[in-house]
Parts: sequence; C-alpha cells; structure tokens
Amino acid sequence: MSDSPHLPEACDLLIEAGYVVPIEPHAVVLEDHAVAIRGSEIVAILPRAEARARFRATQVVSRPEAALMPGLVNAHTHNPMTLLRGVADDLPLMTWLQQHIWPVEAAVIGPEFVADGTTLAIAEMLRGGTTCANENYFFGDVQAAVYKKHGFRALVGAVIIDFPTAWAKTDDEYFAKAGELHDQWRTDPLIGTAFAPHAPYTVNDANFERVRMLSDQLDMQVHLHTHETAQEITDSIKLHGQRPLARLDRLGLVNDRLIAVHMTQLTEAEIHLCAERGVSVVHCPESNLKLASGFCPACALQRAGVNLAIGTDGCASNNDLDMFSENRTAAILAKAVADDATALDAATTLRASTLGGARALGFGERIGSIEVGKQADLVCVELSALETQPLHNVLSQLVYATGRQQVSDVWIAGKPKLVQRELVGMDLPGIIANARQWRERIRHIRA
Repeated sequence: MSDSPHLPEACDLLIEAGYVVPIEPHAVVLEDHAVAIRGSEIVAILPRAEARARFRATQVVSRPEAALMPGLVNAHTHNPMTLLRGVADDLPLMTWLQQHIWPVEAAVIGPEFVADGTTLAIAEMLRGGTTCANENYFFGDVQAAVYKKHGFRALVGAVIIDFPTAWAKTDDEYFAKAGELHDQWRTDPLIGTAFAPHAPYTVNDANFERVRMLSDQLDMQVHLHTHETAQEITDSIKLHGQRPLARLDRLGLVNDRLIAVHMTQLTEAEIHLCAERGVSVVHCPESNLKLASGFCPACALQRAGVNLAIGTDGCASNNDLDMFSENRTAAILAKAVADDATALDAATTLRASTLGGARALGFGERIGSIEVGKQADLVCVELSALETQPLHNVLSQLVYATGRQQVSDVWIAGKPKLVQRELVGMDLPGIIANARQWRERIRHIRA
C-alpha cells in the first residue's frame, strides 16, 4: 500500500522486459511489460509505463530485448549424478544401470559425493534457467541442506528400494529416514519432500502399500520410474501377473499424488486411467532416446487431460540438465510419435516445463506461472542474439531456437541467482575444480 493516494507504491524489484511470457493465460505474450516484486512475491504484471508510474522500486532491471518467463521446473532429476556424467554411455538401461552405474555408485556414494554433485547441478541449472528440481536420490537430508544453502527450490525424494545401500540397510530404516526428512522440511518455503520408491521392479508390494498409507497421511507426492522399458512390462507380467500400472493401481497408488516418470509403454486405457485419477507424467525424452527405452506418447497424454511435465533425468543418462534442449526434443519427438505436426506446440511445451512441472510437484499454487501472489521464480532470456533473429514468434523461438546460454538473469523467491550470466554466491572455479577431483577419484576406482 502507498503512504498516500498520490505517491507510488513501494516494491523491492521491478523487472522490465520486451516480452513477458506468463504461461497462464495460455499462449499469451505481453509486449513491453514489467513484473513488480515485493519480498518473494509477484505483486503486479502491467505495461512498463504504468509500472513506472505506479511503483517506486528499490531496484529496476531493464531487459528490453529479453523474454521474462517463469523458471523452468526440471520434474525428474538425480542431481548428485552430475559427477557421473559420461561414466557409461551408449548402453541399454539395465546393462548401464547394473554393470556400470550401480557399481560405481556403491564405491563413491556418501554425503560428500551427494553434496558436491548437487552443488554442481545447481550451478548448471541456474545457468540454464531452471529454478526448481524434483530430486530422486539417496541422502535426501544432504541434498535438502545444499538446495536450501543456495536458495534453490526443490522437491526432495526419500528413496525407498528393496536392497541395502549406503543410505539405509533395511525397509524400516528407509521409512524412518523418510519420516525424518519430512519432519525436518515440512514447513520450509523452498524445500518440499516426497516419497521416491525407485521403480516397480525394485520395490515390493508391502513397501508400496506402506508408501501409499504414509503418502495419504502426510499428503506427500510419490515420485517413481515406471513403464520405462518394454522389458519392465514383460517382467512385471511374469512376476506379478499384471502390468506395472495395474499393479500400482491395485496397491492404491494411481492417484493425484503420483508422479510417474518415463511412461514409454502405455495403452490407451492406461492413458485414460492416468487422466481420470489425476496422475502427473514426467516426459524425459532425451534420456529415453539415449537409452533406447521407448517413446512416451506425450501428445496423447496431454490431449487426454493428463498433467504433463518435463525432466532431464540424471546426468549419467542424458548427459546434461539443459531444459531448453529438453523442451525442443520433447516438442519435435511428440510430433513424430503422434504422426501429427500440430502435436505439443511451443506454448504447450513451455507450459509442461513450467506450470505442468510445478503442478506435478504439488507446487502449482506457488510457482510455474507469472501471476500475482505467486513466488517470483523468474528467468530472463535474451532474444537479441543472432541465433534467435529475426523474432517473428516469441514462444516458437523459446522452444525451437533458443539455447540455455541465452539465459541472462534468474531469480528464485525474488532473490537474484544469476545476473547477466554471472552466478550469485557460487564459486564457479571452485565447483569446476571439485568436479575434476571427483573425476580422478572415480577413474582410480574404475581402473
């Protein structure tokens, strides 16, 4: 509120942009607009001239040739695995996982590995316009602390898996640690918690039932890989007499808290079941392509009314955290899979990687679109570069032509995290040096 009807209102930050892409309303681009921020919240979206007249801002950031959009939401990550980038490539999923990734992880995993890998991931994500990640990895307590330290928004998964790891040795210990993680972070404005049962082929019925019961009681999302490969379906039918989604449904997990990742093997009936139950599906096109896991029917899911989100997966299988690249691949692949050039258009793709991801994580009321009352998780993308000229269509350019190197500025909850390509409060040379010493440690282990 202003002190007088004739004086402008105070705000902390006014971001002026050539184009504001709010996501909601859908497919809208507001030219020559500004977003006013007070504390961590968006308080107004209005034409630049009106914003200058109405607000007295502590800071004004003017980006006349940039698009201002919500921060990207990476809806499926294993971010400590940035330190395993390139360790094992060009292999099918189970060979890659069982013969390469799991043995290396067993040798290196611990709080130090998780903290350092998460820090590297945060720096990479911020430089690529990602402001929120859905995390699925061990040592969730360490991850949460690192995300909080750097002011990065995350949903941190408490892993449940049927065999002992460095994180937990027994079923009871996995669940006890999940409870501790939830208790510690349940009121935090940046960090949320979810259950992360690894996959139907690594979690038994009793543990899935326990997850469902606790998810219902604590109102926690359930984040898992499922229907990732054709082999997974075949094995599930042999072992359980039904497909993985049918088994999850029998165990009460197919509901609006389920974040189902990959989903490359789906029948029409399964697509409609997901729509009816409010399941969110996370499409990870580049990881699925690289591992030859199959094709998620993203267009069919979206047109059926399923909430669609986009994720990179981990750096061991992608091998980057580039959500701009992921968006482009998702949009183009959807057209080939649907045999329809109109499938997953630019506006719909941007929605999936922002508001769709936010809703999947249970954060839809807080982030994912530029709306009054939401958190100021915002990204400026410079569109003046040669590679994005001429600028006929902003939404098209953001999906089909823009690279992550064009992200100039990032804010999370109104706080600057990237200013004209420079990370705020992060030691970039130190992070790179640390990654290199992990390379030497892992090389020695594998020798």
